[in-house]
Amino acid sequence: MLKKLFYFITLTLISFNSFASHFTLVSSDLVSGKQMNVTQVFNQNGCDGKNISPQLSWENIPIGTNSFAITMYDPDASSGKGWWHWIVFNIPISVTHLDEDAGNSQLAKLPVNAIQSKNSFNTAGYGGPCPPLGDKPHRYIVTVYALKNTLPLNSTSSAALVNASIQKNTIESAAIIAMYHR
Repeated sequence: MLKKLFYFITLTLISFNSFASHFTLVSSDLVSGKQMNVTQVFNQNGCDGKNISPQLSWENIPIGTNSFAITMYDPDASSGKGWWHWIVFNIPISVTHLDEDAGNSQLAKLPVNAIQSKNSFNTAGYGGPCPPLGDKPHRYIVTVYALKNTLPLNSTSSAALVNASIQKNTIESAAIIAMYHR
């Protein structure tokens, strides 16, 4: 009898885990492995994009999540340390998407209490891709993090400090890795 109960519980857990959903990030503007649209590309330093942050939405929020953070990072930048293009944190738990151009600090399209901190362009807000002309395609990792806490940081916090705080508080993350070269 105990052996049958054990098998029943094991099969139930396996079945439940087979249908369990994972934290996911989707975008109407980005596709993993594909070239980013010129809309998202930076509009300075020889690049002539529109510098519009992509639309993003996420689902299957992990239990224990108290806020979200979003980053866009280029690990292929010639700086040797990568390049932070966008950092947003303290996005309220009630928010499950950001509209296109939410990273424009002059439009106030972010949710209340969400904070954009300094990127590698040394500005708070979205700064799109602009790799060197003729360089190999760069990867742009757009990640949403489900965090167990809000972060005690502000818009002048460095990318390294915000990233370290995000990593310490991450429950789960989901990413889209888009490409860009010119």
